[in-house]
This record gives sequence, C-alpha cells and structure tokens, in this order.
Amino acid sequence: MNIHDLKTFLTLCETQHFGLAAKAMHITPSTLSRQIQRIEDSINQQLFIRDNRSVKITPAGYQFRIFAKQVLAEFNQLQQDFEQNNQQLSGELTLFCSVTAAYSHLPDILDKFRALYPLVEIKLITGDAADAVTKIQLNEADLAIAGRPKRLPNSIEFFKLGEIDMVLLIPRLKCPFTEKLHQKQPDWHHIPFILPEHGPSRHRIDQWFKQNKISSPHIYATVAGHEAIVSMVAVGCGVALLPKVVMENSPDRIRERIIEWSSQIIEPFDIGVCVQKKRLSEKIIASFWQSIQR
Repeated sequence: MNIHDLKTFLTLCETQHFGLAAKAMHITPSTLSRQIQRIEDSINQQLFIRDNRSVKITPAGYQFRIFAKQVLAEFNQLQQDFEQNNQQLSGELTLFCSVTAAYSHLPDILDKFRALYPLVEIKLITGDAADAVTKIQLNEADLAIAGRPKRLPNSIEFFKLGEIDMVLLIPRLKCPFTEKLHQKQPDWHHIPFILPEHGPSRHRIDQWFKQNKISSPHIYATVAGHEAIVSMVAVGCGVALLPKVVMENSPDRIRERIIEWSSQIIEPFDIGVCVQKKRLSEKIIASFWQSIQR
C-alpha cells in the first residue's frame, strides 16, 4: 500500500464508479480493481460492495477513508515543508511528449513539479511518442512521456503513470469498406488500415494481425504520430487501432466524424516517464523524478 493507492481509494469513494475513478487516475478499471483488492487484502477488510451497476462503501470503508485522508493530509504537509527548502532550485528542463500526452498527462505532472520548483524553466518538445526513447538517448530531451516499448534499453529508467487502452476507430461516413465491419466476422484482409510507423501501438497491432492470421493486411498508409491518423480515419481513408486517449483528446469536429469501437482484443500498454539512468544524479532531473513518484 502506498500514497498512490490511497489516492485511488479516495477517488473511488468520491465517484462510487469504477469507470469514472479509473479515468480520473489514468488507469484501466481492471488495474483499479486490483489496487483496491490489494488494499483490502492488506487490511483483511472489504471496503466496497460491488455489483454491475454501482459501488457502495462498507462501514470498514468509511473508517479507512478517515485514515486515508489523515495520511494524505500529513503527506501534503510534509511536501509543503520540503517546498520551503527547495524554492531556490533553478535551471532548465526539457521534456518530450506527444501532443496528446501534452493534454492528457503533462498538466498534472507539471502542476506538481512547478509548485515545488517554480524557478525551473520548462521547455516542451512535441512529436511522435514512438521516438521518445531515442530522444532521451540522444540527449535531445531530459525526460519524456511515452508508452513503454517492447524492449526497454538497459540505460533507460521508466516510471509507470498508468495504462492506455486501445480502441478501433472507423469513419462515421459511409465508405466502401464500412459494410464489411458490420459482418459477424469482418473480412479484415479487405479493410484498409492506417498504421503508426512504430512504437508500442504498432507492436500490438502487428501482434493482432498475427493472432487473426492476417498475413497481408490492406495497409492504406503508415503515419508518424497518432493524431494525424485520427484525422485520416475521419475523412474515410481507413480504420485504425489506436490508444483511446488519442481519440479522447482530439478536437470535437474530428470526434463527431468517427465511431469508436471498444477493442478488448488488444491488451493495454503502460505509459510513463523515461530518463537516462546516468542522469538521475543531476539535481533538477532527480527532483523531477522524485516529484512524479509522490
């Protein structure tokens, strides 16, 4: 049990809904359920009564909520004490992330860090999240937000922030291939796909092709950056399997042109912050790393 577990528990107490609480904490409902189960196992008490429609707090849950609030209040006070001792930290920090991550994950991270170290100047570089590890290795950025790659280099440290679900996006407008999608068993070989060039999403899509024995998929295009793929789906170029968070942070005029199908066939992947291990001794980077772990 840690501070993050307590925050997750309190969020579920407030929402009394696994889906809403998971979204607020940037994790999947299944991960949320495991975290709550871990707390319940550690104290040998049932904290919530669950059914398909609702979540109710048990008497033990109300007692534990008081405890969790007290612990977090004391922890926040400790952070404030540390803030007073660290106000003089100054310098520059370069962060790399996708445009989507700049909306979905970066604000919470930077709010926390800037409250602790207001004199540190933040420089943001956006681009294809699949290039994040390379940017770190080439020292083009100090830290990066990205999906965990299939093979993480030994020189890179990765701190998990949450999990990203994958969804199937199809154009709302009628296209020659959309009728095939409504068949009981779609003929995936003749449905055009728009794919990311590389990265965790592409790896999972390639796995899905193999699992479904799609040896020669109809690839309309491969594109650098998930955001551009969403726009291509919107105008009817093809379908795409993409992180759900990309769709959630697309402009309204784009979202209304797309139908989002939940895809349970592809497992979610981890999203987090990565850095060169050897640079964790640098004061500003070390301070940022500590701030995201609180």
